[in-house]
Amino acid sequence: MPLTPEEPQIHESAQGPRVTPAASRTAQTPRPVPGPRPAAVPRPGRPGPSPAAASRTGGAPRPAPPAQRAPQATSGPATPTAPSVSAAVPQIQLIPASAEGALDAAEEAVDLLLDTGRAPGDILVLTTGDPHPWAAHELSFGEAAYWAQHDAGDDVFYADAAQSERAAGRPVVVLAVNGGPAGATAAALPTALARAGTLLIVCGDPQQINSVLGTGV
Repeated sequence: MPLTPEEPQIHESAQGPRVTPAASRTAQTPRPVPGPRPAAVPRPGRPGPSPAAASRTGGAPRPAPPAQRAPQATSGPATPTAPSVSAAVPQIQLIPASAEGALDAAEEAVDLLLDTGRAPGDILVLTTGDPHPWAAHELSFGEAAYWAQHDAGDDVFYADAAQSERAAGRPVVVLAVNGGPAGATAAALPTALARAGTLLIVCGDPQQINSVLGTGV
């Protein structure tokens, strides 16, 4: 990938017991009023009494028909989670520079990052050739003191790309392609890309960098 610089309600009706009309009875032989049918035996062709009617006649209330029962909550399929930020491929920016000017270009990139609100501890600078002067100075006090500053993570850290296996990933990585042995750029780009969380800035020759990126980095 070559880069170019910059929801219905149901109403129930209660039906009471039938009473024979008075006009149909004889005065001599009154007929007893028929009592209500048991709640458990519904009238043929008609639905059983509602719970309210059953309670008035002393019968046990019938459960509501299935269609009238409140729907049970069902759990739907799980909502897929968004991919983590760490799984995203970082953005790559290219700053054209010669091997001699790559370190200066990297310094300018760092200054711009800090000016736009990046915390110093968010930035890792890698070099393919000569070490950054800060790295050379700190290494003069010993490897333990040098890597202790890396582990503290409170400032910009400079390291040799060829010896950066110990360097932890940071949100922004700046790679200065400032020379080095043959194949240094091809080896450094995957390392820098692997350690960049959101942004990789590469300072160097666009033709050389794009040729490496085009091979699958």
